[in-house]
Amino acid sequence: MGSEEMQEIKERLEASMQKKQPYRNPGISLNALANMADTTPHSLSRVINEGYGMNFNDFINSYRIEEFKRLAQQEEYQNHTLLAIAFIVGFNSKSAFNRSFKKLENCTPREYLKEVAE
Repeated sequence: MGSEEMQEIKERLEASMQKKQPYRNPGISLNALANMADTTPHSLSRVINEGYGMNFNDFINSYRIEEFKRLAQQEEYQNHTLLAIAFIVGFNSKSAFNRSFKKLENCTPREYLKEVAE
């Protein structure tokens, strides 16, 4: 795969992630995401690994974490628990959410939100 083809897949992938928000589906698969990005699972996996330096799960979870951070700071979500917001953005367990958040942000969700509020 050439760099041009990789860039095209990246652009289609990012457009799909923004428009369709497939990361909100807790059961999203590599195959389903490849269909949305109009590419093969093998090509998509390679683009995520080489283009973003992460595996499929970390890629999906990075979008979930960003969406969590955005929603958690909105007034309409102030009465939700952190776990409820985590479920809204596509996580299916508290442990997966906490583990991913800590891996990507180097702090817990609560620590992050406390820091942002200051």
